[in-house]
Amino acid sequence: MNSSLGKTMRLHLLSSCAALVCVTAVLPAKAAETTPPVVSQSVAGNPLFSKWTAPFEAPPFHKIKSEHFTPAFDHAMALHAAQIKAIARNTDPATFENTIVALERAGADLARVQRTFWALASSATNDDIRAIQLAMSPRLAAHYSAIALNKDLFDRVSSLYQAMDSLDLNPEQARVLERTYTGFVRAGAKLEGDDRKRLSQITEELASLQTTFSQNVLKDAESFALVLETEEDKAGLPASVLSAAAQAAADRDLDGKHVVTLARSSFEPFMTFSTRRDLRQKVFEAWTNRGDNDNAYNNADNIRKILQLRLERAKLLGFDNFAAFRTANTMAGSPEAAQELLTKVWAGAVAKAEREADLIAKVMAEEGVTHTLKPWDVWHYGEKARVKFYDLNEDAVKAHLSLENVLKAQFAVAERLFGLTFKERNDVPVYHPDVRVWEVISAEGEPIGLFYGDYFARPGKRAGAWKSALRVQHKLDGEVKPLIMNNCNYNKPAPGQPALISMREAEVIFHEFGHGLHGLLSNVTYPSIAGTSVDYDFVEFPAQIYEHWMREPAIIQEFAKHHETGKPMPKALLEKVQKAGNAKSGFDNVEFIASAFVDLAFHRLTDPDEIAKLEVNAFEDKILTKAGMPDTIEMRHRSPHFLHSFASELYAGGYYTYMWAGVLDNDGFAAFEESGDIFDPMLAKKLYEYVYSAGNSRPAMDAYVGFRGREPSVEPLLINRGLKPAPEGQ
Repeated sequence: MNSSLGKTMRLHLLSSCAALVCVTAVLPAKAAETTPPVVSQSVAGNPLFSKWTAPFEAPPFHKIKSEHFTPAFDHAMALHAAQIKAIARNTDPATFENTIVALERAGADLARVQRTFWALASSATNDDIRAIQLAMSPRLAAHYSAIALNKDLFDRVSSLYQAMDSLDLNPEQARVLERTYTGFVRAGAKLEGDDRKRLSQITEELASLQTTFSQNVLKDAESFALVLETEEDKAGLPASVLSAAAQAAADRDLDGKHVVTLARSSFEPFMTFSTRRDLRQKVFEAWTNRGDNDNAYNNADNIRKILQLRLERAKLLGFDNFAAFRTANTMAGSPEAAQELLTKVWAGAVAKAEREADLIAKVMAEEGVTHTLKPWDVWHYGEKARVKFYDLNEDAVKAHLSLENVLKAQFAVAERLFGLTFKERNDVPVYHPDVRVWEVISAEGEPIGLFYGDYFARPGKRAGAWKSALRVQHKLDGEVKPLIMNNCNYNKPAPGQPALISMREAEVIFHEFGHGLHGLLSNVTYPSIAGTSVDYDFVEFPAQIYEHWMREPAIIQEFAKHHETGKPMPKALLEKVQKAGNAKSGFDNVEFIASAFVDLAFHRLTDPDEIAKLEVNAFEDKILTKAGMPDTIEMRHRSPHFLHSFASELYAGGYYTYMWAGVLDNDGFAAFEESGDIFDPMLAKKLYEYVYSAGNSRPAMDAYVGFRGREPSVEPLLINRGLKPAPEGQ
């Protein structure tokens, strides 16, 4: 979930899953999306305002051009403003129907323009799209801020909220009213006078700064390409890595060359296998310094300005700091609770990382290496340690993990859990030839929606993996079916060759598909609470629990087949994969928690003058030194390219949520393990009922307890990640 455009009617920040990790754009998708929007002369003939005739009324990407967006945004915002004006100035007493339901329906035209635009801005951008993004961000922020601060509108919502107990609402309606009221309050609806004006200004300024931050990261990353000129430059690289490097070169019109880029799927294999330490250092420094170079894309000043504005807004809303504001509406409830969880896991992670470093040191000593272990050595010698101590070769694993078979596996798990089937469609318009589309069909044989998959890295596509929605499910005026998209960034193979991925990359596919199912299986009436519109530290739970099935021996044996022979992964190799599952968990958890520590620390600052003088690198060093960060490990995301933290507010002050959800997913999957059946029908039914289909129809902890039968325990996470010994007998 990434770059912010503004606030939606539900007063969530719009974002596209930035490095996001994972991420999901939260936009209003109303019943009007299923009918042609009102069209004025200014957008006559504009495909964004024509009736969409593709299957499932999917966007006509083949007809949409960059120049269509600005007039479409102008017209859609004008329509939305008129709808809001009509609701706010309605002279009839406020009712749930004429106020809350009316708000749910408002803005459908703008929603579909925004969602379509963000698909292109994230996955197929160009200079024109970037310029529109920069221009529209503050305008959309102002548009949504005006709605959030509309006093007449809030008075109507507030009057309903105060009288909620007498309105005879069903549980879902009560939840929508409560969420709507809370959203307005958190957006500043209770502010008066100059404070209201200042909050609106802050919202606009942040939208521009966060967009600039995101674009700087992408441009800085795209400006780097290491061309492997000689055979010596390619030393140590297996055929699969060279094939991907050749394709990356071809994408840049360097046919016959081999190129290493800063896409993670290019960066990590090179760091793992290259024996050229000097080149590893060069690539590593380019990777870690994205947004922190002496060029036009340096993000240090953007970070300072963003932090100052977020702090100012938090104080206007009555909070000591932005992290307190950010966590007040989550399961954690406070930055102190988030910090406590991170600290609880940190000690075990550091101890495990030290043990991993000792194994690496032994390998280096045996090879006669005399230099000190540096971060650009960790992947390389870590893989050698894994081969030596676990007898596991990453290339042997990847040979059994074709992208095609992993996609079959993710669909098969959904079929066994929820009865879904997937039929590939070739008649749905897409924005790039790499994009594939499947129709999703329920256990009863009814169409649910469309699932789009865009899996390969390319110029003009931002890094990372994310889920987004071209339309969300709801039943406000009949069934509106979701259009859900997954994006990843794997190396595209040479023509005729299969795309081979690592076990971790396979887990990422399952992770994003877990988000996708959260959108596809949504079964609520009101769009504002559909799918992934849940508490920020609960949204990763459906994605992270789905990863567990990719790690299950039964799934690996069935779907991990050698790309040449078609034979299943040998039992001996499978056992090694399972045994080595936590070989690098210490390093992985330390680099993640380090980023979460820094993210929280930035957003717990309370002095704007201190922020104005902030040296970003020195601040990072201070926080990590205090925590006891090992010298051999670099934080997963340094601040100048930390999209989660600074490209939007979806994960700002909230990167900890992946660890919070880690507690939930490990404890939750333990229920299936305890049952003796990883597809236990009763548990699958509860998982569907309380999590995947429920949206935000109940508080997150209530949803988890409804599925699990109790509140979560941190113990399964510590044990599964190798950070604490398993109890006797397990």
